[in-house]
Amino acid sequence: MTSNSEPRTDRFPVSAVVLAGGRATRMGGADKGWVELAGRPLIDHVLDRLRPQVDEILINANRSQARYQALAPVIGDDNPDYLGPLAGMQVGLAAARHDWVLFVPCDGPALPRDLMVRFRAALTPQTELVVAHDGDWLQPVVALLHKSLLPSLCAALAEGERKIDIWFARHNMAVVSFADQPDAFINLNSPDELAAYEARLPDAATGQGATS
Repeated sequence: MTSNSEPRTDRFPVSAVVLAGGRATRMGGADKGWVELAGRPLIDHVLDRLRPQVDEILINANRSQARYQALAPVIGDDNPDYLGPLAGMQVGLAAARHDWVLFVPCDGPALPRDLMVRFRAALTPQTELVVAHDGDWLQPVVALLHKSLLPSLCAALAEGERKIDIWFARHNMAVVSFADQPDAFINLNSPDELAAYEARLPDAATGQGATS
């Protein structure tokens, strides 16, 4: 990295890991990546947004693995207790080909098309991770992590840490606001939320909408 504190905007290769390992209890236990929005699985919407921005895509999944494998290489955290996104980040950092690894959820159909542009611009030589913010809340499962964080993450999980924000706070973190894209990190956690979002997609098509 450069020796000053100016933001880094240069192009460097990035791996991406789509986190699809959750139990989705509020979605009736359905595999959220395969829940349909506007006639297509949520994972398809996410991959459409992601592919132009990164150099490698992996999917962290603990079920439907053969189905996900048709889309991208699959990595599982092989833990029946569902340790949460930190476990997915651990296997993602270990498996990724590149030093910087972008993590996104499998149910983010409005993922910003300029996500990596803004994340790159936020990097300084001291930055270890970059996290998205929606204007009100941190979005910790939309984050860019450096592979050098893997030993720290392994130690945290071994100590029983499961709270992603607590582990993030141990490191040099940059936060990037996407308040100008209000749907960017919309949470589709239940059938009602999915239906409500889908109902307004035609209105969003003329602007910065979910599928634009």
